[in-house]
Amino acid sequence: MFTGLRKTYKKFSKNFWLFMLASFIDMVGGSLIFPFFSLYMTQKFNVGMTEVGTMFLVWALTSGVIGNTVGGALADKFGRKTNIIFGLVASAVSALLMVVIKDLVLFYVAIAIVGIFQDISGPARHAMIADLVPEGQRDDAYGMFRIVFNLSVTIGPAVGGYMATRSFVSLFYADVLISLIAAAFVFFLLPETKPVFAPSEYHKEESLRDTFKGYGQVLKDKLFIGFMLVSMLSVLMYFNMNSSLSVFLVNHRNVTPEQFGYILSLNAGMVVLLQLFFTRVTAKWKPMAAIALGNLLYVVGFTMYGFVNTYFMFLFAMVIITIGEMIYAPKEQTLVANFAPAHMRGRYMAIRGFSWIIPTAIGPLGAGLIMDNLDPRVLWYIAGFIGMLSTLGFTWLHFKAGKKFEAMCDGSSGNEEPEKDLSLPLAESREALQIAD
Repeated sequence: MFTGLRKTYKKFSKNFWLFMLASFIDMVGGSLIFPFFSLYMTQKFNVGMTEVGTMFLVWALTSGVIGNTVGGALADKFGRKTNIIFGLVASAVSALLMVVIKDLVLFYVAIAIVGIFQDISGPARHAMIADLVPEGQRDDAYGMFRIVFNLSVTIGPAVGGYMATRSFVSLFYADVLISLIAAAFVFFLLPETKPVFAPSEYHKEESLRDTFKGYGQVLKDKLFIGFMLVSMLSVLMYFNMNSSLSVFLVNHRNVTPEQFGYILSLNAGMVVLLQLFFTRVTAKWKPMAAIALGNLLYVVGFTMYGFVNTYFMFLFAMVIITIGEMIYAPKEQTLVANFAPAHMRGRYMAIRGFSWIIPTAIGPLGAGLIMDNLDPRVLWYIAGFIGMLSTLGFTWLHFKAGKKFEAMCDGSSGNEEPEKDLSLPLAESREALQIAD
């Protein structure tokens, strides 16, 4: 076991591990709050899930659409590091605002304004991982990122649940401190990772205007856009774990916030212990078939919440969801990274963000309307139906373009471009060929 861990450590650079540590620090703070945010809002303002869904809609339309789109372009134009620091500071400011604002309308306004700045760092984070590792190692790199994320979630929800039973406000103050610590860590210890390209007839320095116009090129990548559209359906099902599950179990199944924290910690703990094993087992699987299987396990687990009634079965449903997640997530993240030419990673990651933004905008509001007006169990039946649609979509993509997806996961997609100080052969990317034409 220790030999395997030592080999994994040596596989990646020092800067990769520094980025993992910075991410861990930041995500511990976020995982203290996010699983309990719906509960905090319903109790603070004495509102139902419909109002919570409206909050997610406001957040998605501002932070997601504006912040994510601007962030992707700025990450490609100016680099990753500044964007990440800016997002961490904005996260600290937003946590303070969540505490001091007492009016629901002002709360929505604050969510909108802060969200724009906070989400600017999202594409830069995912682009930085792709910058730091070669194409053939990205399955392992994104698997490791998930381990780090879930290690933080193993700690965060359990501690957050304990704190929430005593004071919700303490969660936000803790997040402020943690975000500022992470920002200082990135500022002093992490280098800029934006690729520096060797001179090439195919690559020109883009103006800021051209950088934003580059989104048009991403949208012309039909295979990538098709993959994102199907992924949206999967996220629409999955996001219930972050928005609706806590309220459903606490308000309708007599689970305490502390017990719900343990359910999320089970999810995270399994990923920490087993993600590398599942990454190795599925390394040679056909990527789209693996994603379809993982998504099918999501369907089983989420649908179970509409049928089962005991705490043990709630835990068992989460076990099934987590196995699906360990199969699905690294493959999906690797494919997105390998779709992108190196100088467009930020913009591809920004468009990938829309597969989360749109479900975040409509999912919690729809879930809130269902839970406030119908039998709450109906939500999980509908989630399962939507999940089956995405499973069919991934299966169709497997039969339609399976060979192309396999090439991407094998590290032979041809999208890498030559960079200074790297001994890579000169390769013509898809966008380079388009320029040459």
